[in-house]
Amino acid sequence: MHCPKCDGHIPFYDIRPNCKHCGVNIWYYTQQTSMSRDAKRTELEGAAARMVIARIKAAFIGSKEAIARLVITLGAVAVLMLPFGSVTLTAPFYEKTLSAGLIGVIKGAVDGVLMKIPAYLQSAVFSQYTKAFLLPEGVMALLLLVGVVIIGVYMLSFLKLEPLTRIIRNASLVGAIIALLGQIAVLVTAYVRPLPETPAAQFHVGWGGFAAAAVWLAMFFINRHMLKKGIEPTYRENDIKRRELLHKVRAGEIDLDSLPLPVLESEEERAERLKALEEALKAEEEGKEL
Repeated sequence: MHCPKCDGHIPFYDIRPNCKHCGVNIWYYTQQTSMSRDAKRTELEGAAARMVIARIKAAFIGSKEAIARLVITLGAVAVLMLPFGSVTLTAPFYEKTLSAGLIGVIKGAVDGVLMKIPAYLQSAVFSQYTKAFLLPEGVMALLLLVGVVIIGVYMLSFLKLEPLTRIIRNASLVGAIIALLGQIAVLVTAYVRPLPETPAAQFHVGWGGFAAAAVWLAMFFINRHMLKKGIEPTYRENDIKRRELLHKVRAGEIDLDSLPLPVLESEEERAERLKALEEALKAEEEGKEL
């Protein structure tokens, strides 16, 4: 074997704890080197982790605009609970309501009403009203799909702050247009070209489309404002350089042992380290006195 410090040859039968060439304690020197290496790796990996946390903070709660976007994004899906319209089908000893809203769809699925839509479409009395229900229902399904996309992109927005925010901005504008056109179509069905009157079926207008359009437009404007203002995470000094060094260490371009300890240190970090060291020494001295 060879001495880890001076690289001097040590015979296998030499079991002394110290190197015969330089006198260093081999075990302690090896442990110190290992601890130093771990400390350097921890410093570099900690910087990379802090940068991810900083991006998460900037995306979700880092500013008033980010907090407003969080609330509006949740509201964009919640507003779909308001119906665009509904149809009430009435027959002797039978009455069912089809509602084009998230709550209505869930309730209809649980009650089994949605499974009867093919039968309603074949009915001479219920057919036209069921078709009128399918229009806002289809609009609401499109909005729900766009909402799922927005929620998914929003949850990952910290990975690429500005590119993913642009996707949210554009998708929210599309959603607002869909909601507005869908609600206008419902109003046309109800007032401009009303369905024939019959006591067996009634078409009711809801206003969920206008509410959804308002919320989604608000989401569009808040994301546009964030892009104009800039979404800049606040990184600790030297963390970007630490992350670059970490990539080079992992790629084998830089040997971890060749880096100093601390690898990089600002004046503020140095003051914090010295303060922590002083407190540790003080606590040790107080322990000895007791």
